Amino acid sequence: MSTSSIDEIVGDCLAVRVRLIGRALTSLYDSALDGHGLTIAQVNLLAALGKVGPCPPSRLGDVLQLERSTVSRNLNLLLNHGWVEAVSADAKGMREVVLTAAGRAKIESVMPEWRQAQRQAAELLGTAGVNAIQGIASGMGYAPAGA
Repeated sequence: MSTSSIDEIVGDCLAVRVRLIGRALTSLYDSALDGHGLTIAQVNLLAALGKVGPCPPSRLGDVLQLERSTVSRNLNLLLNHGWVEAVSADAKGMREVVLTAAGRAKIESVMPEWRQAQRQAAELLGTAGVNAIQGIASGMGYAPAGA
């Protein structure tokens, strides 16, 4: 591999830049939510479930573009806290999950810290960055959960 190839990847790779930005934003939100015992991924899982309504865990994975193992790991924590409840969907035993009243209350309890993290993220990205992210997500067909 030539040095110019290395320089091109290091200097231009969009994938690494998106991942770095994602990690920075995730860290910002996770730090803000630390006192609530939740990560931003878990808050978004709760919110998606609240928007979509009772559904199989695989539906949440589809909505949030998450691997099955990630959904399972996070749902187990949410189930253990009583924020999500597993319900039987049919005679085959396929499970659905539903957001509980405690889960809705948990979402409300994190809102001041989430809003602060949202403001900080918007400041970090700037108006152009926020608009770009929203535009790109829209252009890729990503709509808010359940919309």
